Amino acid sequence: MTLAPERALRAPRAGRSNGQWAVDGRAPLNANEEFKAAGGGLEVRERIETIYAKQGFASIPDEDLHGRFRWMGLYTQRRPGIEGGRTAQLETHELSDEYFMLRVRTDGLALSPTQVRVLADLSEQFARGTADISDRQNIQYHWIRVEDMPQIWERLEAVGLITTEACGDTPRGFLASPLAGIAASEIIDPTPVIAQIRERFIGDPDLANLPRKFKSAITGHPSLDVVHEINDISLVGVHHPELGPGYDLWVGGGLSTAPRLAERLGAFVPPERAAEVWHGVIRLFRDYGFRRLRTKARLKFLLADWGTERFREVLETEYLDAPLPDGPPPATPTGPADHVGVQRQKDGRYAVGAAPVVGRVGGPVLGGLADLLDDLGGGRIAPTPHQKLVVLDVPEDRVEEVEQRLEALGLSTRPTPFRRATMACTGIEFCKLAIVDTKDTAAATIAELETRLLDVALDRPISLNLNGCPNSCARIQVADIGLKGQLVPGPDGENVPGFQVHLGGGLAGQDLSDGELGRTVRGLKVTADELTDYVERVTRRFVTDREEGESFAHWAHRADEEALS
Repeated sequence: MTLAPERALRAPRAGRSNGQWAVDGRAPLNANEEFKAAGGGLEVRERIETIYAKQGFASIPDEDLHGRFRWMGLYTQRRPGIEGGRTAQLETHELSDEYFMLRVRTDGLALSPTQVRVLADLSEQFARGTADISDRQNIQYHWIRVEDMPQIWERLEAVGLITTEACGDTPRGFLASPLAGIAASEIIDPTPVIAQIRERFIGDPDLANLPRKFKSAITGHPSLDVVHEINDISLVGVHHPELGPGYDLWVGGGLSTAPRLAERLGAFVPPERAAEVWHGVIRLFRDYGFRRLRTKARLKFLLADWGTERFREVLETEYLDAPLPDGPPPATPTGPADHVGVQRQKDGRYAVGAAPVVGRVGGPVLGGLADLLDDLGGGRIAPTPHQKLVVLDVPEDRVEEVEQRLEALGLSTRPTPFRRATMACTGIEFCKLAIVDTKDTAAATIAELETRLLDVALDRPISLNLNGCPNSCARIQVADIGLKGQLVPGPDGENVPGFQVHLGGGLAGQDLSDGELGRTVRGLKVTADELTDYVERVTRRFVTDREEGESFAHWAHRADEEALS
């Protein structure tokens, strides 16, 4: 594990209360813990439906608006026209508009034609045509009014979709393999485990007051397609030599300003115990996680303090019915993890993966996808953890037609390398934390690179991840080229939108057998206007300097600073 240089990962100071419920008791030690203790986040839905939706935005008290609303997947969005330089200068209420971002959970599961149609209609009727696939496989809307939430929930839940605990200090939406249950090379199908956890534990008040958010991932695909190294808990499909297929248990991953890659506990999880183990890890986090400082409240800080041996011991002795057997690590990943392109399913039908531009799939695109599924007489759509989507269950004689229709919707099954491997967070357009634009900047950069680099032969994509602030929602530390939004000196010395550059990060399934965090080069920052020039320059240097078969990540870690500038 390599830590990024911006901040070392340390546990809270010893000798004082860290707010661990199992050690220090439940007395709240900060404002966030106080409002959670005063009233559970799950309770806010009733008030939204019976009070705020009827009386309007002005009727919402602050602790619900900027606190408990998150438990229902709602954040206020950024007020238009506020420049990035003012992000840190203004209070939350000054930055907030009277509209919301709404996050719809998919929990990694494929969407039926009816579900896609409902998502399309909600985009057009309530979200001004917006919809994004996030890198957590959620669908995110903007411009949502509180007055419309009762109807939105009614329509979502009629087709089995929810927003419950999509945000907040809760078990957030699962990442799962988009090809779960259908991949020809699948080690184990995680779909039953996800369904069991979702039915039993999502919305459970006993798990709705965690120290911070809790991110989960589960896959049985050999490409390791759920970025398992950066989740609080991951269950990764493996073959045990005596016990057969099951899961390898990873805990304690996370990025933001103190990145840490998850670690294996060395424990094998039989499939029939997977839900029990997930429940044990999240309760351990609830009871022992650090609550005094929110900046130290993620599970990664507890793991850094305890180590894997103690973590496993506490898990097995206090939270599980019996110890877990030791087990093997995942095999080296096979094939790309984004599932772009055409793959044969184990039932003889096909999965067709396509790349939107930085995850944008507004109402017209979703409507077109629903039409496509209807015309196919079935099929499903699976979002991916890489802001892509896969059309599942396509008959062999319809594959070419599906590819053509996806292309007409702006969804390429044969994207250029940068279109395939670029991700971007929400950015300053809607996010109150952002300093710079991301989505439009990324789209413009992709379009320009597609023209400029026509003469450059790339045998694999170079991932380009743009983040609007330091919090790494777009996973900048694990990209080939990761860009952290900030104000940087412009040509005339004034501060302008730009990025600090991280280079050579990656995860298993991205040309690396193990995850690695990117490096930073002292003083290496680019303005937003210079971004395309920089990416073109460093790409050409890589192609010229690399050894045969070498990935960008490996080259970036050995190259000298001049080559990376």
